[in-house]
Amino acid sequence: MPQSIPNSFTAAALPPIVIAASEAHRLSALADSSMAVFPRVAQFLARETDRARLVADDADLHDVVRMGSRVRYRDDETGDVREVVLVYPHEADIALRRISVLTPVGAALIGLSVGQTIDFQTPSHQTRSVTILAVTHQG
Repeated sequence: MPQSIPNSFTAAALPPIVIAASEAHRLSALADSSMAVFPRVAQFLARETDRARLVADDADLHDVVRMGSRVRYRDDETGDVREVVLVYPHEADIALRRISVLTPVGAALIGLSVGQTIDFQTPSHQTRSVTILAVTHQG
């Protein structure tokens, strides 16, 4: 009988998410290739891409967090509001508020729409919750 790895990111109810098909394929490949180095967040990202509703790349996703989106979100525990740009790992630069999708909060943000909330687990194993306040797209 195959053993399953416990998913430390399981939340009571996950919000529905939407991802453009080409991004989903790239994100899935990123999760697969990162499994050995970042197993927890790679598993989380893989789960998110697997459960997402995939849409055509030219679909109207104006209020959905995509790669390259500028996202304003609230940390529901602290009330802090942050604004970041969600990017692939090689583009990440915390000084420019460019966070990698291969971080726990980055993986949590992908595919969410304005008003949605999701729980995720920090590297220190704390459960945090964020709510999307605004999404804008570059270019």
